[in-house]
Amino acid sequence: MDVNCGSFLIRHTKSAIEKGKIQEEDINHALYNLFSVQLRLGLFEKASENQWFTRLGPSNVCTKEHRELAAEAVRQGTVLLKNDDSFLPLKRSEVSHIAMIGAAANDAYIMGGDYTGAPCDPITFLKGMQAFVPQTTVAGGCKNVSCDSTDGFGEAIEAAKRADIVVVIAGLNLTQETEDLDRVTLLLPGKQQDLVNIIASVTKKPIVLVITGGGPVDVSFAKQDTRIASVLWIGYPGEVGGQVLPEILFGEYNPGGKLPITWYPESFTAVPMTDMNMRADPLRGYPGRTYRFYTGDAVYGFGYGLSYTKYSYNFLQGPNRISLSHSPVPGLISRKPAYTRRDGLDYVQVEDIASCESLVFSVHISVANDGAMDGSHAVLLFARSKSRVPGFPLKQLVGFERVYTAAGRSTNMEIKVDPCKHMSAANTEGRRVLLLGSHHLMVGDEVHEFVIEA
Repeated sequence: MDVNCGSFLIRHTKSAIEKGKIQEEDINHALYNLFSVQLRLGLFEKASENQWFTRLGPSNVCTKEHRELAAEAVRQGTVLLKNDDSFLPLKRSEVSHIAMIGAAANDAYIMGGDYTGAPCDPITFLKGMQAFVPQTTVAGGCKNVSCDSTDGFGEAIEAAKRADIVVVIAGLNLTQETEDLDRVTLLLPGKQQDLVNIIASVTKKPIVLVITGGGPVDVSFAKQDTRIASVLWIGYPGEVGGQVLPEILFGEYNPGGKLPITWYPESFTAVPMTDMNMRADPLRGYPGRTYRFYTGDAVYGFGYGLSYTKYSYNFLQGPNRISLSHSPVPGLISRKPAYTRRDGLDYVQVEDIASCESLVFSVHISVANDGAMDGSHAVLLFARSKSRVPGFPLKQLVGFERVYTAAGRSTNMEIKVDPCKHMSAANTEGRRVLLLGSHHLMVGDEVHEFVIEA
């Protein structure tokens, strides 16, 4: 490689040369490539109109526009995982005292993920909440995210008892997940779960649990506990995350994010991380990986996310049948036979389809906001074969679009579907094939069925 992001080459290149594993000319070749790119970028020349990036500095980063962009990323990315009896949003007129519990509640460092630059005037969760509710108190409960001790539990309990509403910040930071550091559990670190449970047992009302971090967390206990009314995943919210959290809690912004990964249960850690087979294998108790193949129980699945309102969907337009042989493009299937039958399956190899472009179609969907609050959310369109063929995806994402819909109104949207790309899958020989027969397109609880025939 020409570039190594880290210290590996610094530590081992000299030894590799001495052992004859690489030659000095290999290094010279890599340097030639590196400097060639830098010269093309003009990094060694005086700044000109064509090299605007060489004049960028802190003043270009710490702007109102960039902070608003950072805030919007948090708003759109936060995922509401649980909201029993519409506990959220809170009403400011009914909340005079909030307690924020957790090591991350007043820690600006915890807001940034891996490779984070120096933030511009970061807003902690505590500072952001105080702008909404001046009487906001904080208690760490744990000394840090690792939470190896219960020494701070007493202070946290007393703070929680006095408050009208309690928000517990739990989850992960870079001491738990980063490069060169593998997590050994999917549970909350240390005694964090004990802290959440004990706080939930002493509060006047059910608590709000906010989860930080980039990876999945098994919060099955919170999902099932009625003393925990709401669960939000805010990830690594960055420099203005503390501003956005109260906006969401008090309903100034209606959350509409969806999980980009499956949250597996703790039992999934028994699966060897070196076994990277995607497909499930029941014979050896292997559950598979990713939402496309995973057959085990999930805490929360890929694409899951709630809102303060209720959305419903309706397919307005989509094909009932796609016929390869009646395509307007001559010679759509370039080789004979037109389709192959094997193991009881009819399919077409994608490489044998001469014009995948001619198969592309649009799906038109109506998104209705049946609730009382305006909102935007990510609409996800999935596809699967009705035949549920072993080894083929349980479902796969075709496309998504963020849609704003006012309360009591509906919005129409369109997603293009490329069957060769979005509905094919690799067979046991590693060739991409398109199954013939019935297929389902799915959005929410709505299903549109159509047939692909040769």
